[in-house]
Amino acid sequence: MAVVFIGIDPDTDRDHCPTVWADAGTQEILLQGWEPDAETRAQCEGSSPANGPVPDGEAIIRIPARMIPLIRKACDAVEHAQLR
Repeated sequence: MAVVFIGIDPDTDRDHCPTVWADAGTQEILLQGWEPDAETRAQCEGSSPANGPVPDGEAIIRIPARMIPLIRKACDAVEHAQLR
């Protein structure tokens, strides 16, 4: 199944726009967001039970709270695909 656009930050300026997609085929949610600053990244890495920094191919991103409904919608889309 193709990746499905769920929604974009409702306060977007169309240049910097956190976005949510769902991929029911792989049962994954895809998020576009802002990169945290170095201090925040260090705090995230320091509080994680993982060994070491965030590895290549993974990322910490910021998503505004106003996008929670879109993330829920993506979760529902993936979850409902699992039930089929």
